[in-house]
Amino acid sequence: MTTARNELRLLPWSGPEGKPCYLNTNDKGGYMSRLADNIEAVQLGTAAELLEEAAETLGKGDSGPEDLRRLAKELTGSLRDVLRVATSRGHLLAASEPQRF
Repeated sequence: MTTARNELRLLPWSGPEGKPCYLNTNDKGGYMSRLADNIEAVQLGTAAELLEEAAETLGKGDSGPEDLRRLAKELTGSLRDVLRVATSRGHLLAASEPQRF
């Protein structure tokens, strides 16, 4: 049985060469699903912390170029993670909605 790509779960990490990884399972409580859920929670928590740090850093007004470059690099990575989580969850929602004809 083959599964359509929109029924696969996009995992919150990349494979070799940065390619997306997908999980094909109906067991939402399985080990890999729980692992993905936990990693997504960590990624979202990190994003929230970085958002606070960005607000503080930008609010100071005396941050140097090195600080801003580091912050931009961390925010870029975090935004990539959050976008992957949002994409994955959007695909899961779309796959679980009944088809309308």
